[in-house]
Amino acid sequence: MAAIILGLIFIAFTVFAVLPGCPLNWGADVIAFLKGFAPVLAAFAGLISILIGAADIKDKKEAKKEEQEAAKNQEK
Repeated sequence: MAAIILGLIFIAFTVFAVLPGCPLNWGADVIAFLKGFAPVLAAFAGLISILIGAADIKDKKEAKKEEQEAAKNQEK
């Protein structure tokens, strides 16, 4: 329950800090951060996707090899 309340407080603070009429007025800074962080996030997501794809291909090859071994053992 405390985590939910703390999360709501953080979200409320974020909304308060980003709104243009509020004293903090961090809206432009948040937009600049998001513009700078988007390419880094895209590169990281692409790298993770490549690693997951390579692991998937490796797993499929191993599964195929195990199926072939199981088929050979059944023939004997």
